[in-house]
Amino acid sequence: MDFKIGNVEIGMNTPFFVMAGPCVIESLEYCIEIGSRLVSISRNTNVGIIFKASFDKANRSSIESFRGPGMDEGLRILDAVRKKTKLPVMTDVHEPSQAVKVGEVVDCLQVPAFLCRQTDLLCACAETGKPVNVKKGQFLSPGEMKNVVEKIRACNNDKIMLTERGTFFGYNRLVNDMASIESMKQFDCPVIFDATHSTQQPGGLGNASAGRRELAPILARAAVAAGANGLFVEVHTNPDKAKSDAACVMPIDWLENLLVVCKGIFELVRK
Repeated sequence: MDFKIGNVEIGMNTPFFVMAGPCVIESLEYCIEIGSRLVSISRNTNVGIIFKASFDKANRSSIESFRGPGMDEGLRILDAVRKKTKLPVMTDVHEPSQAVKVGEVVDCLQVPAFLCRQTDLLCACAETGKPVNVKKGQFLSPGEMKNVVEKIRACNNDKIMLTERGTFFGYNRLVNDMASIESMKQFDCPVIFDATHSTQQPGGLGNASAGRRELAPILARAAVAAGANGLFVEVHTNPDKAKSDAACVMPIDWLENLLVVCKGIFELVRK
């Protein structure tokens, strides 16, 4: 089933697209700055971009880690970004009770990887009628995501995307099985590749995750060559100062060239 997120076409045979933005909402001004940069990049590359930022990072490693502004303020900021930049917006939902309110503001709801099996959360997101992007849990095989898809479809929503973001490989390590992209496409859902979180080393710093952001472009290119329908890339103007996922978030200065290359790969493998 093809559908749209804002003006971005989503489907099994639709053009290459990207979900991008800061990991967490740091401020209204910063989100507008990033959003404005994304508008320019989208125009220069002719790639549809969906703005993503989280109002709450509920699974941070440390109790002292910055989580975000909370739902009410976060939705106010996302609504402002949407109106100012005209980009469609997406954010994470962590609890079933949040879904309706979030769905009134954003164009797409995202279910985080650690929550991808939570039936009540999946159904609550589905019942908003908005598109739902589900991150594949680091602990699941690609085949097990069929159950996730069936839960959402049982709630009368077929606007589903699945995102590959790495699989646990021992402690503090993720690996990517590019064959999982094709495996999950068999459920007739577009598959997105999360290039930045795939470089994460969960809990690698003890009180935070480590990561290797320099690998994100390599993995992104490989995933598009393997058939990914789109990319998920968290970006920042000063990654080392990012308030969440500083080790793996990608400099926004890398994004335009990466999208040019990946769009070329995307079009080549579909000829």
